[in-house]
Amino acid sequence: MDTLSCQTASSRALRRTRVLSGQIHGSAPMSTAVSQDGVILDTVNTTGVITLDRPKKLNTLDLPMIRRIYPQLKSWEKDPNIHLVVIKASGDKAFCAGGDVVAVTEAGKVGDRLAQDFFREEYILNNAIGTLKTPYVAIINGITMGGGVGLSVHGKFRVATEKTLFAMPETAIGLFPDVGGGYFLPRLGSHLGNYLALTGFRLKGADVQKAGVATHFVDSSEIPDMFDALVKLPSPTEKDISNVLEDYHRKCSPDKEFVLQSHLDDINRNFGGETVEEIMSALEKDGSEWATKQLETLKKMSPTSMKITLRQLQVGGKLSLEECLRMEYRMTQGCVRGKDFYEGVRAVLVDKDQSPKWDPATLEEVTNEVVESYFKPLPEEKEWKAQL
Repeated sequence: MDTLSCQTASSRALRRTRVLSGQIHGSAPMSTAVSQDGVILDTVNTTGVITLDRPKKLNTLDLPMIRRIYPQLKSWEKDPNIHLVVIKASGDKAFCAGGDVVAVTEAGKVGDRLAQDFFREEYILNNAIGTLKTPYVAIINGITMGGGVGLSVHGKFRVATEKTLFAMPETAIGLFPDVGGGYFLPRLGSHLGNYLALTGFRLKGADVQKAGVATHFVDSSEIPDMFDALVKLPSPTEKDISNVLEDYHRKCSPDKEFVLQSHLDDINRNFGGETVEEIMSALEKDGSEWATKQLETLKKMSPTSMKITLRQLQVGGKLSLEECLRMEYRMTQGCVRGKDFYEGVRAVLVDKDQSPKWDPATLEEVTNEVVESYFKPLPEEKEWKAQL
């Protein structure tokens, strides 16, 4: 079925589908679940349903949300009556636009524990998703960045729509692509992960699936029917779930070339350097309009962030998710100790002048010793562990 037919059919389906309190329930039983701390937790038949419910704030992830989701996820994993977990979000602008880094930097300025607790518990949740025995479906409709990527990409199934906007833009705020970015980005193939991590390039719609970030693409108007089909499955196996998602993917997946297809050779040739300096030099030598544009983008990013990010991906490609998250937690604490994280958040998210003053200001000033300091083990009592 082509996209137009898919949308026409789904418009009829939407009229048949019941929408309760802004949440998708299809013909499932009436829910009495309420929003608490920005999250709705519910069960529909044999499915546990997590709904991020801060639409006015683009479902930005904060610590109270993490503390609601994690114990419920672990409880469902042990529950013999739960055979599937679905995570989705209220509204259609964002699945989750990221973690609440403004609150984290404000805490870091005054030595508040939030600068440690947020990353520690977020990564524990990320690891729980990545190791969950129960099949996990993330419906990433809308903006999906940073913390939203961590809530989705490590699950077995990730469903993108034409409204999905994926990016890991952390080098622009003096951070790095965390939440397991060091694990999944190097596994996208070739040097695509390096490119996405260093430039913060935005992938949209079906391209999120074509890049390997999502496993399926379904038109947003089909999501209510797809959700209904999933929760109606009686004690579903992973194969049953996969069959439903494949059916919708086949109906709706557009016949379009991957947005970066024509530049994959350029990406592999220019973004495979061992150092950021090598990557910049390769782009300068390339001299094409595309390469010049990438060079301009990289020159705006935090030099420190770019260097630690490249090292993160080089190391993370050989680590387990748990090992990678432990490494990334050490890196976050380096960012909290440094200057660029605070300056980047100020320039991009608070004052929004888009003119950060990086310190150090050049790649040359970010020595190997500086980079290594972000990866050094923490005192044992401060190290990240996969369980609370």
